[in-house]
Amino acid sequence: MTTAGSEKRRAAAITGAGSGLGREIALGLAAKGYRVFGTAREPEAVPELAQASGGKVAVTVCDVTDEAAVKGWANQVSETLGDDGLDVVVNNAGILSPGPLELLSLDAIKREFDVNVFGSLSVIHAFLPALRKARGRIVQIGSLTGRFPLPFNGPSSASKAALEAFADVYRGELKPFGVDFVMVQPGNMVTGGPGKTAAELEKVARSMTPEQRDLYGEAFDAFAAALNSMQDRGLPADAAAAKVIEAAEETPAPIRVPVGPDAEEILRLVREKSDAELDVARMELLGLRPSPNPGPCEPCSTP
Repeated sequence: MTTAGSEKRRAAAITGAGSGLGREIALGLAAKGYRVFGTAREPEAVPELAQASGGKVAVTVCDVTDEAAVKGWANQVSETLGDDGLDVVVNNAGILSPGPLELLSLDAIKREFDVNVFGSLSVIHAFLPALRKARGRIVQIGSLTGRFPLPFNGPSSASKAALEAFADVYRGELKPFGVDFVMVQPGNMVTGGPGKTAAELEKVARSMTPEQRDLYGEAFDAFAAALNSMQDRGLPADAAAAKVIEAAEETPAPIRVPVGPDAEEILRLVREKSDAELDVARMELLGLRPSPNPGPCEPCSTP
């Protein structure tokens, strides 16, 4: 709490702060003088981040799909901050369940929405009272796939698309309270994610029956190779985190922020091209054969 004659210290809460992009954002905000409160799934992240940040990042073990746990974390942070409120909440926690939609269980798809969508909503709602006090900002980590869904990436693409819609709704509903909503749309990043993604892709490929491989094996293998290659060449985590922090502080608040040259290029195509042309671009990006006679799409090839 701010005392007489003292300057208010900005505060941020970050989900998924234990590794990858979330960890870099937490450390970056701490280096800028923020009081940083994060969540992680693994207990070992608590002392690790405290040490890495010189004690400036406080991490709580919390599953964002556990609404009671989220409320408990938010209440603890809000009570610590008191009347100063919370300046920024960064919704970063997320998972990826790749594979042909026909072969994915409904439970796996529901799990993706539980983490990526409902977990984010739970965090937002738990922190809204503190955000209103500070006239703060919500920074939602989405993906370029929220506007450019990819084959074999259905649950993630759909969950990120849902977040895009919620962002537009929240922006209108929260504007009267001075709370901004920023949608961050990363492309490929070199974080903790690529190794996990490669392992998950291999797991899906191994789980296919001979009949399923006849249907999807060749196309899924091409998708997996393309995705692994793109992630290996993605934006470094610290550079991506710097872009997110910039979005958290920019005035006036941006509405959508592409992160990385691939995101900027693909989202430009989304704005400019027809649905048929975008279908071709999706297939080209993943090294898959487009449908016959798709129509012209000269600029659709992406780096």
